[in-house]
Amino acid sequence: MKLVKPSWNNIIFIVSAPSGAGKTTLCDKLQIEFKDIHYTITATTRAPRGEEKDGVSYYFMNREDFEKKLAAGGFIEHAVVHGNLYGSPKAPVVKALEEGRDVLMNLDVQGAAAVRRYMETAAPGDPLKRTLVDIFVVPPSTEVLRNRLEARGTDSPETIAKRMKQAHEEISHWKEYKYMVVNDDLAEAYDNMRAIILAERHRIDNRREDYHG
Repeated sequence: MKLVKPSWNNIIFIVSAPSGAGKTTLCDKLQIEFKDIHYTITATTRAPRGEEKDGVSYYFMNREDFEKKLAAGGFIEHAVVHGNLYGSPKAPVVKALEEGRDVLMNLDVQGAAAVRRYMETAAPGDPLKRTLVDIFVVPPSTEVLRNRLEARGTDSPETIAKRMKQAHEEISHWKEYKYMVVNDDLAEAYDNMRAIILAERHRIDNRREDYHG
């Protein structure tokens, strides 16, 4: 009898963490291994920094264009951070899902909450009405987090103090996520992240079609 290999319904993975916990590094490593995952690029009205490139680091937009796109429903989520607008463009995510690819979103706590609300209220026919798996990355302690921020050598003591205050607030939302990964050792944290992706892709209740043995 012919065996039919079951495939999974496409998943939107969200990774959140306080600044300095290592979520961007982990997401970068996931992109290298899971080449079939679409990694979302955030749009922002802030100016590029250093070697940041448009369409690679961010989609850099002026405020007027951003607000027009927002009014037209072109973002899944958006937020104001330090006076600048940030948002996740909807069209590239829909395109990736229609192509049969999972999506990986690197979002803060506020953005993750907005995506949850969007998906909870989306109509059944909405292309973003998908399985959502959210992962919260945390440092082993706030002391370690402070040491990491100081080791960067890019922020003033005042900025670090603000980031630490924000980190405490963000960490208080950890129970809103499906998974938590402690980033004490990067290799171990990455193994846990990839294990989550593999496990979710093999969930019985997320199969695209029945299995016939």
